[in-house]
Amino acid sequence: MIFKLFKSTLIFVLIATVSCGNNMGNENTRAMAQEAAPKAEQSQNITLGVQRTEKYLPLLEGKNVAVVGNQTSVINRNSDAQDNQIHLVDSLLSSEVNVVKVFAPEHGFRGTADAGEVIKDGKDLKTGLPIVSLYGSNKKPSAEQLKDIDVLIFDIQDVGTRFYTYISTLHYVMEASAENDIPIIVMDRPNPNGHYIDGPILESEHTSFVGMHRIPIVHGLTIAEYAKMVNGEQFLSDGIQADLTLIEMENYNHEMPYDLPIKPSPNLPNATSINLYPSLCFFEGTNVNAGRGTSNQFQVFGSPYLDKKVFDFSYVPESNEGAKQPKHLGKECYGRNLTDSEKLDKINLEWLIEAYQNTSEKDAFFNAFFTKLAGTTKLQEQIEVGMSAEEIRETWKEGLEDYAAVREKYLMYE
Repeated sequence: MIFKLFKSTLIFVLIATVSCGNNMGNENTRAMAQEAAPKAEQSQNITLGVQRTEKYLPLLEGKNVAVVGNQTSVINRNSDAQDNQIHLVDSLLSSEVNVVKVFAPEHGFRGTADAGEVIKDGKDLKTGLPIVSLYGSNKKPSAEQLKDIDVLIFDIQDVGTRFYTYISTLHYVMEASAENDIPIIVMDRPNPNGHYIDGPILESEHTSFVGMHRIPIVHGLTIAEYAKMVNGEQFLSDGIQADLTLIEMENYNHEMPYDLPIKPSPNLPNATSINLYPSLCFFEGTNVNAGRGTSNQFQVFGSPYLDKKVFDFSYVPESNEGAKQPKHLGKECYGRNLTDSEKLDKINLEWLIEAYQNTSEKDAFFNAFFTKLAGTTKLQEQIEVGMSAEEIRETWKEGLEDYAAVREKYLMYE
């Protein structure tokens, strides 16, 4: 993969710079650096869907527009601008688009609320626009909330996992748009975990807001490709389909590394946390803390019940932004520090299995939320009977092969 090649190249460059003082070493270093540089720059050349204003502004002329967005819904401007980023809502208003309403997903319009925290309707202080929450009891825009809306725009940065709820919000917004005959425009953004697919396929009886469709945990699609699949596979109620316009990116492929310029949610602060999230989110359905209440969310894990002879790393969760009441608040947790982990191209089950095998509270290790995250009861059962990670992964193989064939139909990029 591009990322792996770049990372190994960078390590080589650093080693060569430190250890080689002769001319041959310097020449090799320069050659390797020159080879790596174009690969590093590739992600910087991506043109996001939201940046392609010429594609969507003509569709908004004379229309009443509602935006589904959050803190990630920004446009990068020229580097010489005083502020290099402008929010989509502000950009539309400056282009005299009649934005009349904003819909906000989990974590709210500004992205600061806790996971699972009820978000209330309100008003955007900067623009005065009404904000309607799509998290809590109201997950789908109602006909009344869409009254007099001519066009919906969806622009939210996803991280490529089934249990990250922004794609569930996309489902309900598309469903509402179809039911109320309102076209929807989806601005495409990179999937930072788009370089692989992995995990068990959701079983229909375990459908929830953290798992709505029969897909694996890591789905390998951009947000626009996902919208295309929702329509094409008739995932919406009664098989209805939304009037969908996709604003594609330019200069993007699924193997391309992409560091998000803005946190997609309070507990995914950097590229490492986003890459580890598909593996460590399983701990949300256990008595193990996954770094909430620390500055290394989804980069460490620990519990007071894990054997400190096996787990020599420890930390104490504290109340902070996005985790006002983290699991094991104020208690010393023993576990692993994964902040220096290599980039993953598959879900790591070893950490989950190791934690289960070395907890003093096996009967209380899993909770009901684990099944919702896994999308099946099988994974918990497999871990409890002592199956290895590779044995478990083998049971995913057929489902992943079937999904890969479906996914292929909706890919917009290599």
